[in-house]
Amino acid sequence: MLGILNKKKSGDLAEQNACDYLQKKGLILLDRNYRTSIGEIDLIMQDKNEVVFIEVRYRSYTSFGNPIESINKTKQQKVIRSAVLYLQKKKWLDQVNYRFDIVGSTPKTIEWIKNAFSDE
Repeated sequence: MLGILNKKKSGDLAEQNACDYLQKKGLILLDRNYRTSIGEIDLIMQDKNEVVFIEVRYRSYTSFGNPIESINKTKQQKVIRSAVLYLQKKKWLDQVNYRFDIVGSTPKTIEWIKNAFSDE
C-alpha cells in the first residue's frame, strides 16, 4: 500500500512540476486531472490560440525506458476520446484549434514534446 501512495505522490508532484514548467513557457492552465468514463487528461492548457491536452509521465529511473516511450496507442486513444468529450462539453469542438503534447520527466530532466500524437 505504501508503494502505491508514494507512486501517487510522485505522480502528483510530476504533474505540478510539468504545469509550473509549461506556465513558465507561457501556457495557461485551464483544467487538471479531467476525468471521463474513458480516461483522464492530466493537464489542459492554452498555448496562444490552441487548447493543449497534456499527458504527463514520470519515471524515477530510466532503466525500463524513457517516460515518454510508455505512452502507447491505447493511452493516446483514451486521451483523444476524453479530449473530444471535453471540447463537446465546452461547446468548443469546432471552434478551437487543439493539440496533444507529452511531458516526460525524471528526477533530473523534463522533456516537452509538442504535437506528440494526433487524432487522425
